[in-house]
Amino acid sequence: MKNETIAFIGAGNMAGAMIGGMLAEGITPKQIWATDLDEAKLNTLASHCNINVTTDNKTVLEVADVVVLSVKPQVMKDVCSNIAELAKEKKPLIISVAAGIQAKHLNNWLGDSLPIVRAMPNTPALIRAGVSGLYANEFVSETHRELAENILRAVGVVLWVEDEAQMDFVTALSGSGPAYFFRVMEAIEQAGESLGLPHDVSRLLTLQTALGSATLAMESSDDLKTLREKVTSPGGTTEQGLKQMNELNIDKLFEETLKAASNRSQELAKQLGES
Repeated sequence: MKNETIAFIGAGNMAGAMIGGMLAEGITPKQIWATDLDEAKLNTLASHCNINVTTDNKTVLEVADVVVLSVKPQVMKDVCSNIAELAKEKKPLIISVAAGIQAKHLNNWLGDSLPIVRAMPNTPALIRAGVSGLYANEFVSETHRELAENILRAVGVVLWVEDEAQMDFVTALSGSGPAYFFRVMEAIEQAGESLGLPHDVSRLLTLQTALGSATLAMESSDDLKTLREKVTSPGGTTEQGLKQMNELNIDKLFEETLKAASNRSQELAKQLGES
């Protein structure tokens, strides 16, 4: 991304995280534009990051090689319709980080034959520890793929899916996943308190154990089953705790959790596409 100009339509938290990540990777502020109706957000970005800002979406279409659509799904159609003529003329790479908006819908709203990448980053991207699932339509070249990877890699790990339907599963697992882990940590913290631990002790034990376990899993060549077995001594405390989890059918719990989220993602995609 030495020469490309990247424009963000929508200057919310995710856009800010991506911009911060790219600047940390060595992209120069003059290569980045951001637009938003909220001038306070733009002023904050301009002040902290020294990037170019404007309230006019069409202005950035004139200069951008890559346009990142980071607006709410409910307003995406209006935003796309507003820039469609310039998009068809300039043909920038379009990256959408809006949940539930399919590539075919973006193509209909923006114009045919545009290279479109759908991206589903998650909230740990705010601390550059996210993971993003990406899908490319048929007009995306290898150069486009590299550009999209470089932009999203600035805030975490990047994975491609070849079937767009799998983006609903990505949304259910990693897009919504932080909330599931927060809920599990919340339950463990509360359980520790119910056993008699002070709140601050239970909280720190929970958070550091979660962090350490995830870090160990990332750095180990062992799979999760093997790592679990290494912690579990026959007849010990861990085995007894896991036995209780299995009796409560934790596998079924998370299977149904992800199914529910995935089904909702599909429903929203249909609703947003028809609106």
